[in-house]
Amino acid sequence: MKVGLLSDTHGYLDPSIFDYCKDCDEIWHAGDVGNVALLETLENFKPLRAVFGNIDGHDIRIRTQETALISCGGMRIMMTHIAGKPPSFTKNIRALLIDKQPNILVCGHSHILKVIFDKKYNVLYLNPGAAGKHGFHKVKTLLRFEIEHGKIFNMEVIEIGPRATQK
Repeated sequence: MKVGLLSDTHGYLDPSIFDYCKDCDEIWHAGDVGNVALLETLENFKPLRAVFGNIDGHDIRIRTQETALISCGGMRIMMTHIAGKPPSFTKNIRALLIDKQPNILVCGHSHILKVIFDKKYNVLYLNPGAAGKHGFHKVKTLLRFEIEHGKIFNMEVIEIGPRATQK
């Protein structure tokens, strides 16, 4: 299973994402989608797993979840928008990590790309940064990886380009 992981599009979908994810089996979006049109565009492109973020309205919230539990390639994945970061997870995420014991925790919100293994919760933390053009990040990013037989491999950090064109 090859996955393209993005977050924080805030209503903007860079056209190059389609090229970067053309060989992916699924697209995962870790929240702050921005609008239903973007959600539908991704759904029409590849199978999509998405959670809502803090900026997403009711129209996106009724089509997604706050926290998704995914079983993929022999691994348990928990995806949510706001999780904190290792070692400072939010209280509700700490409780879910203990209860659900995922192998991978996917989140967004911070606009900061981070891939780190948290030893306390025995979980691989993935935050793809931000793929949209709103926020303080300087470069739009996404992650691409494969999951199979209980392992994650071929992890790639993809820099899509500058957050916004300078004038």
